[in-house]
Amino acid sequence: MVGQCVWLMVILLLIQRTVELYIAKKNRKWALESGAQEFGKEHYPWFFVLHGGWLLGWVLEVSLYGHNISELWFLWLSLFIIAQGIRYWCIVSLGRFWNTRILVIPGRPLVSKGPYKFIKHPNYVAVAIELIAVPLLFDAVITAGTATVFNGWLLLNVRIPAEERALQ
Repeated sequence: MVGQCVWLMVILLLIQRTVELYIAKKNRKWALESGAQEFGKEHYPWFFVLHGGWLLGWVLEVSLYGHNISELWFLWLSLFIIAQGIRYWCIVSLGRFWNTRILVIPGRPLVSKGPYKFIKHPNYVAVAIELIAVPLLFDAVITAGTATVFNGWLLLNVRIPAEERALQ
């Protein structure tokens, strides 16, 4: 049962990430054609390392340590679903401006609708919730903690400062 749930989640996440990368690639093409400048190219691969390591990490942790589905699965699954709602609210609110990269079209105002009305980086909140919730669905505490620390460090010390510089 646990193994089936793990693989179902892996397949769901891989489909989700593939669709999001497709949307980002399409939006990036449009943005560059619209005169966008890209910032932070040098740190972009670190997010693939983070997300790939996270996915591999919780799957291996569950496999190696024989974890079960958490007794608090309903909490972690609810948080995961909330994170997806926030993520897709961000994607819809930003439309063609949504991307996994830092792309700035000079002269365009910042989007201030949807979740951006309430918080500056809602997509990062969604990702942070997901990085905690999915491993904890399966009691993969080591991966949840490690990914959260690495993600927090990358966001606070690299990504968000790069975005702030790009928008000035």
